[in-house]
Amino acid sequence: MQQEMSTWYAVYTKARWEKKVADLLTRKNIECYCPLNPVERQWSDRRKVVSEPLFKSYVFVRVPESRKWVVRETEGIINFVYWLGKPAVIPDQEIELIQRFLREYKHVTVEQFPLHQNDLIEVTSGPLMHQRGRIIEVGKNKVKAQLSSLGYTLVATIPATEVIVIGNPASTLVY
Repeated sequence: MQQEMSTWYAVYTKARWEKKVADLLTRKNIECYCPLNPVERQWSDRRKVVSEPLFKSYVFVRVPESRKWVVRETEGIINFVYWLGKPAVIPDQEIELIQRFLREYKHVTVEQFPLHQNDLIEVTSGPLMHQRGRIIEVGKNKVKAQLSSLGYTLVATIPATEVIVIGNPASTLVY
């Protein structure tokens, strides 16, 4: 009998349930990873270093396809994190990078990269994947990008999660 391949996925948890979910998954013999960051907290009577989840409401699980239902049935888990209609697969290298980063650095924070008007971007998913353009407007969760091809200008409203910044004209010098 051939052993099924396990893959890393991200699961979305109830607020402040990351450690509880990781413990419940461990009890079910499911490999999981809840990246914890040591943070110093001040109370009125003392100072203490506590371990806080690096990614709020996320835990990573490594399971074969056939055991996803066990993960879904775990108390505190809302659902898998989806990307393009499928549970998002996290490459092993990214999990290893997070682990190494937390081992080697203190005071780690997670930040979303800001998008600014006039940034040069590339669309990373969806029907406009691999198209390049310029941001003409930034909204709360969407960006409006001008995509030029074939001599026409297409203006598309794209979820901010589907673009990467490839340059900013204000930061590049032209000679």
